Amino acid sequence: MQGNFASALKHVLVHEGGYVNHPKDPGGATNKGVTQRVYDGFRLKSGLAKRSVKEITDAEVSKLYKAQYWDAVNGDELPTGVDYVVFDGAVNSGVSQSVKWLQRSLPGYTGAIDGDLGAGTLGAVADDTDNDALIDRICDRRMSFLKALKTWPTFGKGWSRRVEGVRAVGQAMATGRTVPKTAFVQQGNEKAPVEDAKKSPGKGVADAATGGGIGSGALAGTLGQLQEQLTPYSVAGGWIANVVVSLVIISAVLTLGGLGYRWYANKKRNELSDALDLQTVAK
Repeated sequence: MQGNFASALKHVLVHEGGYVNHPKDPGGATNKGVTQRVYDGFRLKSGLAKRSVKEITDAEVSKLYKAQYWDAVNGDELPTGVDYVVFDGAVNSGVSQSVKWLQRSLPGYTGAIDGDLGAGTLGAVADDTDNDALIDRICDRRMSFLKALKTWPTFGKGWSRRVEGVRAVGQAMATGRTVPKTAFVQQGNEKAPVEDAKKSPGKGVADAATGGGIGSGALAGTLGQLQEQLTPYSVAGGWIANVVVSLVIISAVLTLGGLGYRWYANKKRNELSDALDLQTVAK
């Protein structure tokens, strides 16, 4: 909401802390939540020479956050509390990603999940009268996303505490309750972009085992050929018959295992796609 930027920024900056440069943080060198890359772009756009993000001033921080995050998520147009929650998410995971969490959390929104906070999204926000519950849903979507990142084992504890803090502050703002004090959380300030997502499980093993795709000639096809070649000799019994029976059993096990793995891979792929908000079609 208009006039809430300064208050929201104060809470965000507590979470962001000071200068960090963790080797596993995809954002690299960061100070007060501003990465070196973002600061370089800001300085060049302002007609200034590049310099270390360690030297960023408070005035630059405020101007940068207002232009690149608050205005980008239409913070002045969002309800109190919701504005802060979406703003904090944008700083940590990018504007588009945070807007997607908002879009997916709005029961009345029927547009595409595209990360663009336009008239359709703002209309659905205006129609949702329970901002307390909306903030809950946004934070739940954010947590699902964070757990789908490969850096979750390293930064998950910090991110979890940050999101719970954001939830508490946002809901207090939305309902007029006393706003709790925001505390800095170790490793809660590490960047969490969608580019750092886990990889979906591949289907190559399943294709090879079930005779589908490129792998069929290497495994399932070879077993089938051996079985066909040896079957005429199996009528005499002996070890050839045992080999044929073994091939039949192995082929069946591989096929069933491949089908099972394919089901598992598809399930995990869909779960990951949902958590990362990769399905952009309208609800």
